[in-house]
Amino acid sequence: MAIFEYAPAPESRDVVDLQPSYGLFINGEFTDGSGPSFKTINPATEEPLAEIAAATSDDVDRAVQAARKAFGVWSALPGAERAKYLFRIARIIQERARELAVLESLDNGKPIRESRDVDVPLVAAHFFYYAGWADKLAYAGFGTKALGVAGQVIPWNFPLLMLAWKIAPALACGNTVVLKPAETTPLTALLFADICRQADLPPGVVNIVTGAGETGAAVVAHPDVNKVAFTGSTEVGRIIARTVAGTGKKLTLELGGKAANIVFEDAAIDQAVEGIVNGIFFNQGHVCCAGSRLLVQESIRDELLEALKRRMGTLRVGDPLDKNTDVGAINSADQLAKIRELSEIGESEGAERWSPACELPERGFWFPPTVFTGVAQSHTIARDEIFGPVLSVLTFRTPAEAVEKANNTPYGLSAGIWTEKGSRILWMADQLRAGVIWANTFNKFDPASPFGGYKESGYGREGGLLGLEAYLDG
Repeated sequence: MAIFEYAPAPESRDVVDLQPSYGLFINGEFTDGSGPSFKTINPATEEPLAEIAAATSDDVDRAVQAARKAFGVWSALPGAERAKYLFRIARIIQERARELAVLESLDNGKPIRESRDVDVPLVAAHFFYYAGWADKLAYAGFGTKALGVAGQVIPWNFPLLMLAWKIAPALACGNTVVLKPAETTPLTALLFADICRQADLPPGVVNIVTGAGETGAAVVAHPDVNKVAFTGSTEVGRIIARTVAGTGKKLTLELGGKAANIVFEDAAIDQAVEGIVNGIFFNQGHVCCAGSRLLVQESIRDELLEALKRRMGTLRVGDPLDKNTDVGAINSADQLAKIRELSEIGESEGAERWSPACELPERGFWFPPTVFTGVAQSHTIARDEIFGPVLSVLTFRTPAEAVEKANNTPYGLSAGIWTEKGSRILWMADQLRAGVIWANTFNKFDPASPFGGYKESGYGREGGLLGLEAYLDG
């Protein structure tokens, strides 16, 4: 029994000045869209937040033309001058951090603690980092010539962070941008448009077009787009790759994942449990690189699972704007339906399902933190990306078996290794076919570190020095 009564600590919504409706951001101005508008809603309450303009192919064409016109001026600026704009944007993001964090949690459903302490600081850090590269491109090794107009399509799980990952290196290299945010989470991108105006960024350098899949397809297929960057599902990634094939456009894809979080018997159990919880329940499991497969050495299976379940019992599910919340709302009704469907398939195929006792709110889209044990590699939940707070537990006996099971997936985005032996970490990292491998930690990101995958997790890298390559013509 708890000694103290639980006391909510809600963040104020008043720091955000929500407009009833938002237009497209083209050539430095907000403008009406030609398509039918749509509502973006708060996934925690299902209340409409704002009316959003939908861009048609004609609107996308206007945005690309604005970006093409601005490209001549922007790319001709000395790198140090472009850097000043990026530094200015980074500082404004820091100044408006609370506003951005609240808006992100309202629109996405993620806990304010994560928006405030992870997403927004990393967004500012990416702009600071690439501002530093803008006048040093000659030393990066990828040439100094910008490509032109970058068409960028981003997902709903980290709306503002994915924007930063794409826009910051593109601008540093001298490109201009047409960005399409996810249909369910456009609000922080539109606030970023306002930040671009506040930073006096030249009109047309950044354009933001909102809408559904048809809008993104129009951005990708536009003949005057020189570079396409996409983060999202593998299924859509394949469509984009086919669209771009033979056009001469540069392409980077950051797609799905089914990461293995591998715990050896000599690992620090409590530390590993924190890493497992962070790996799968951070952002409700809406993470491409989530540690959704737990591979635990057979000798410590029972001990680890007992500690994990005990820790899961302390997770607080609920209001994303409560600073005490650990697990927020699922982003949409469609995503919740997918998580439920795959979880039911897991049970029907013989895996054992467990969730801690937790009271879910009556309104909104919610799913409790869930663990499946007795999972075989043939089970659907061990193969398919669930993209929710659902962990599948498998066991292994030897390091070689752990590698074989970890690599037995069409994906290859990330992995985690938990052991006290440095030599084992290095051996495992060499064997695992994954783009990002964490040792005795998980979900750690840094703007100086490249991120990306292999196989069906995509190709190309974002972040770090390698993040410049996709936006330069060597």
